[in-house]
Amino acid sequence: MKRLDGKSALITGSARGIGRAFAQAYIREGATVAIADINLDRARQTANELGPQAYAVQMDVTLQASIDEAIAQVVGKTGKLDVLVNNAALFDLAPITEITRESYERLFAINVAGTLFTLQAAARQMILQGHGGKIINMASQAGRRGEALVGVYCATKAAVISLTQSAGLNLIAHKINVNAIAPGVVDGEHWDGVDALFARYENRPAGEKKQLVGQQVPYGRMGTAEDLTGMAIFLASAESDYVVAQTYNVDGGNWMS
Repeated sequence: MKRLDGKSALITGSARGIGRAFAQAYIREGATVAIADINLDRARQTANELGPQAYAVQMDVTLQASIDEAIAQVVGKTGKLDVLVNNAALFDLAPITEITRESYERLFAINVAGTLFTLQAAARQMILQGHGGKIINMASQAGRRGEALVGVYCATKAAVISLTQSAGLNLIAHKINVNAIAPGVVDGEHWDGVDALFARYENRPAGEKKQLVGQQVPYGRMGTAEDLTGMAIFLASAESDYVVAQTYNVDGGNWMS
């Protein structure tokens, strides 16, 4: 028997990157997965690539109506919601003296409010169903400490860790396990933009920051999306039923806690 047989999962921001890798892993383990993304065309393309156990849902985590509609579509499609992965997130960096309100508000709207209110909507549905569920938030090693140029993003991910603890303690009464994954530096197309920002503010040539952070990981390289899938499957499965309000580092040894 596969570890997620018969489960209905919703993964936000899953048309590409880490979310897509999670969707693919969940499908391998028997789940049906809603590929939820603000870009519906991209979500449909990913769902088509992943096969009949995947389907596309348009979702903007900054809009409550969009969150509620996405949950309703999942329930309409599969009859239930068993697993939510709050993966949608945005990154930015700047020195403290150059942070803009626009950047601050956008990051908190997606990374924190998006996580909270998607979690809330999923929890309400899971409580209505009456048989518990699994909610997995995506934190970061950036939520474990401040970084000189990454003040707002670090603050959003620290908030995700705190929300995971509070929601986990509150919702376990309904047999809903809320936990989080804290990746380290994960390679992917987003790192081109991250590297460019570091190049600008640290006066580095393009590609140097990415090379340096990879070398600094004790494991010896940057992570990949696939490196995170084992934890994502565990936290979605019955194997984690007694795991409550935890944030797990999957970062090649970058952070110990």
